[in-house]
Amino acid sequence: MEYLNELVGENFTIIMIRLLIALLLSGLIGFERELKNHSAGFRTHILVGVGACLMMLLSLYGFETFIQAYDNIRFDPSRIPSYVISGIGFLGAGTIIVNGMTIRGLTTAASIWTVAGLGLVVGAGMYAASVFTTLIILLSLIFLNNFEKRFRKGRLNMIEITALPGLEMNRVISAFESYSLTINKVEIERVDDDLRNIVVTIDPDKNLDRVALFENISQIEYVKNISARK
Repeated sequence: MEYLNELVGENFTIIMIRLLIALLLSGLIGFERELKNHSAGFRTHILVGVGACLMMLLSLYGFETFIQAYDNIRFDPSRIPSYVISGIGFLGAGTIIVNGMTIRGLTTAASIWTVAGLGLVVGAGMYAASVFTTLIILLSLIFLNNFEKRFRKGRLNMIEITALPGLEMNRVISAFESYSLTINKVEIERVDDDLRNIVVTIDPDKNLDRVALFENISQIEYVKNISARK
């Protein structure tokens, strides 16, 4: 029995409980990302949250033997967590996708960074704060996402262009610029080997002659169809 206690340590129960809580909370956030088919989903968020919790537990309990054996050792439990917070950025950067003028993955990168902090908080034993933070994050990701879409829908116009692969994008951009339109985002979606959907998001302009704009773009070589996306 003494050998078992020496093997697992006297704080094993606390460590196990905190790791399981970190698993649950980070898994909830990762599950929300998984439902929306983001690059970093369920498993990634769990690994980040549990890993950060483990680093915090290491900082709190991993050096007790050395501290008790040597009086001149200084204990700084914040050193390891500080490196976790600064080092997790590389993983978040891996979820950010830049495609032309389109940037995706910023929210997922932010959620990974937040889950790392969540794991550290759980590792420190701040259960109430971690649960409350998880609720805030989930509410933000689920409900504010719908609000943001509705808000943008009222502010922006989306124009969809169906074209063959040979289309020169600079000619499309020039067509919008000739009407002094501000382009916010350009997305290219592959339909099949022969067709591409190009979605251009622009600021609304009350003076825009949409018929003339569509006619101008339709005359560009390789453009098959143009319409307003709702």
